[in-house]
Amino acid sequence: MPETEEIVKGCLAHSASDFLLLPDLLASFGDLNYDVVEMVLADQDGWDRYEAAKWLTMRRWLDANPGDELAGEVRSQLALEPKRYAAYTREHVGWGVFALMAR
Repeated sequence: MPETEEIVKGCLAHSASDFLLLPDLLASFGDLNYDVVEMVLADQDGWDRYEAAKWLTMRRWLDANPGDELAGEVRSQLALEPKRYAAYTREHVGWGVFALMAR
C-alpha cells in the first residue's frame, strides 16, 4: 500500500490538505455561505467510466491531430494516466457535482 505522501503526489496534488473528506467538503460550502441543494456522486463504476472516457477522447484527439504541438504532451499523459489512476486516484479520490445556492 502506498504511503500518504506518495498517494498525494500520485493524485497530482501538492499536499494532503488539498483533499477534504465528503463531510468536511460539504461543511466548507457552508463556511463560504452556500447551502448544498443537490449532490450527485460517482460510484466506482461511474468513476472508472468517466476516467476511461477521457482516455478515449485523448486517443481520438491524437489520431485526428498527430502533428499538433501538444500531441507529445497528450501522448505522454495517455501513456501514464491509466496506471496512475489505477495505482492512486481510483481508491482515494472520487468525483461529484454539487449544486449550491448562496445564503
